[in-house]
Amino acid sequence: MQIAVISDIHGNSVALEAVLADLGQRQSDFMVCLGDAIQGGPQPAQVVARLRQLACPVVMGNADAWLLTGEETGREEISPERFSQMQAVRGWSLAQLSPEDQSFIASFQPTVDVPFTTSRSLLCFHGSPASFDDVILPDTSEDEFQKYLGAHTVHILTGGHTHIQHIRRVGDSFYFNPGSVGLAYSHVQAEDAFHADPWAEYAVLTVQDPRVGLEFRRVPFDVADLVRTYRESGRPFAKEAVAQYLRQEQ
Repeated sequence: MQIAVISDIHGNSVALEAVLADLGQRQSDFMVCLGDAIQGGPQPAQVVARLRQLACPVVMGNADAWLLTGEETGREEISPERFSQMQAVRGWSLAQLSPEDQSFIASFQPTVDVPFTTSRSLLCFHGSPASFDDVILPDTSEDEFQKYLGAHTVHILTGGHTHIQHIRRVGDSFYFNPGSVGLAYSHVQAEDAFHADPWAEYAVLTVQDPRVGLEFRRVPFDVADLVRTYRESGRPFAKEAVAQYLRQEQ
């Protein structure tokens, strides 16, 4: 059994299609999305339509919830200028979505459990099983990591949110983050010179009981197509978003 795990599409259908084309050559049996699927990029309605077509379970991410409610629940400090930009993009995103689209997003679940044997399953969430705002990084302290996940070691665990592909052991099991489909980037760079990566990330879990394998994938996508889409979309602050991919853009 092969389970494709995608996360953090952030309204980037160009990158999502690149992942789906890559998956089309692999014959996975099941797909799950770990949330933050819609808000941020230039193609929120297109991503909703594609996820509906795929009919895969989708976890509720913090950006998905914020898109619907406008309530900021995370602990990260946000400057007034950035928050104003976020609100403008949120308003534009909502205007692209029908009431049916918004109801579809509201149906996303806090966690998704994907059984693959009679005794084991893949527990899927966004930040942690308890909250989509929880942050699990490769260097999160072991005490904090165990606080988030230690009670769930009967499962293999997977979460998104941080846009970093990585794997950590949890007792006799493990946790992994598949990375971001729609906004992959290096966390080691200056904030005032932020640059997004020209590829989409995801993971494939392979189960051949009792053996379990994991593969991280990085798939290039057409950056020129994404840039054109931003410029034609009418999305607020599209120029700033384009600059994340083209360093020379101001």
